[in-house]
Amino acid sequence: MLPNHPCTNNQVERRNSTIKEATIRKYHYTTRDNLKENLQSFVDADNFAKGLKVMKWFAVFDFINKCRLNEPD
Repeated sequence: MLPNHPCTNNQVERRNSTIKEATIRKYHYTTRDNLKENLQSFVDADNFAKGLKVMKWFAVFDFINKCRLNEPD
């Protein structure tokens, strides 16, 4: 798949929409720091807890560690 291909752009736009739904559309932030904290919490939860089909239902963090153990270089 090529960069700037419509399918690739749709994937990015869908991801951006998911992040917006979990943060700015759900909560009102009084400061930028509040937004940053909540966004970091979302990213942590996404990376450490959510398994993805493309990674055989491993969370991103677990999949990266598994790959490091299998291929240390």
